Amino acid sequence: MNEIGSKIRDVRKKKGLTQEELAESAKVNLRTIQRIENNESEPRGKTLSLICEVLDINVEDILDYGKQTDKSYLIIFHLSVIIFLVIPTGNIILPLILWLTKKDKIIGLKEIGANLLNFQIVWSILTFLSITTYGFFKIMHYGKYDALLYTFLGLYALNIILPILFALKTKNGEPKKMYPNLIRLIK
Repeated sequence: MNEIGSKIRDVRKKKGLTQEELAESAKVNLRTIQRIENNESEPRGKTLSLICEVLDINVEDILDYGKQTDKSYLIIFHLSVIIFLVIPTGNIILPLILWLTKKDKIIGLKEIGANLLNFQIVWSILTFLSITTYGFFKIMHYGKYDALLYTFLGLYALNIILPILFALKTKNGEPKKMYPNLIRLIK
């Protein structure tokens, strides 16, 4: 795990700031910045929040409280959605269980999980509505509503293709937030 000072130095360099510019913008002593970046001291409270504000990052991202990177878990997490083919609400239940057990231990899982679960909830509602409406109109003989059946099939295909695509993107180290965020029920 990287130390806080190293992380701050890396972000500062990526932003193109010198230690002096960071110190001036954060209203922190230059020597404090130097000590932090050399891992001689750890920033606390106000100092850390001032530095993070200037660097435009979250304090949690710097601290990450013992979190680790685990690409294989993220890949399995994305692919866990496909269980809906066997268990009707498995696309919500299994990812929810995986998310709740590791969201505070794996870097990025909290955001990815919330995004995936929000998408799955909306997907489940739309899929349920399309197939039940189609079934109702079919039983009642209200005419042809094949568009609802095609919508249902399209949604099914989408929920097979997207998890595989996002698992591959995760394997290649591409951006983490991928699913369309239609409604944020879980944050």
